[in-house]
Amino acid sequence: MREIVLDTETTGLDPQNGDRVVEIGCVEIVNCISTGAVFHVHINPERDMPAEAEAIHGLSSAFLANKPIFSGIAEQFLEFIGDARLIIHNAGFDIGFLNAELDRLKLPLISRERIVDTLALARRRHPGGPNRLDDLCLRYGIDNSHRAKHGALLDAELLAEVYAELIGGRQARLGLDQQRAGVLATKNAALRARDVPLAPRLNSDELKAHRIMIEKLGADSIWSGYLATRKSDA
Repeated sequence: MREIVLDTETTGLDPQNGDRVVEIGCVEIVNCISTGAVFHVHINPERDMPAEAEAIHGLSSAFLANKPIFSGIAEQFLEFIGDARLIIHNAGFDIGFLNAELDRLKLPLISRERIVDTLALARRRHPGGPNRLDDLCLRYGIDNSHRAKHGALLDAELLAEVYAELIGGRQARLGLDQQRAGVLATKNAALRARDVPLAPRLNSDELKAHRIMIEKLGADSIWSGYLATRKSDA
């Protein structure tokens, strides 16, 4: 199943009060495994960047000044996500911002029915526990030491790993890998010779009839090579 793990960065907390999207990061996964396909873009919000927002994600007005505005990337973004299910942490926040941007352009809004909110999943699985992205990375042993600030693509990549843990995807893959390793080890295991050879199941007349049949097949037949090997081993 194709799914898109998604995260955004913004100028603030409320799109209805003029806050805008400044970064989108998307990671494509199929059956909880990253395909390597990503969508990542910084966006000029066409407004100033509040200091408190810049402190969180590090994106300044100067950095974003020459980046495309949302209308310049909207079609590409919608094409990338297609009709895939969207995996988002605290989804109401991100979808509220994205739909506000899409609504300004009179483009189709993202339906909430296609959203999986990993914050809701985490709260059900770990009631009462801290369930921020950093908390979940710590809980599941996911390395987030390089996350000095929030970043949409980095956070989407981390969330993809967290999501696999939340739904048991990583454990399922581990079990499959162990099963495959067992099969491979069996195939590669050295064959053990029997201490006592099995008694032949064919009598002398049957063996003679078999040799006559093989001789009729010609010298190039596989059985001819087998008989030659048997004679050399005798």
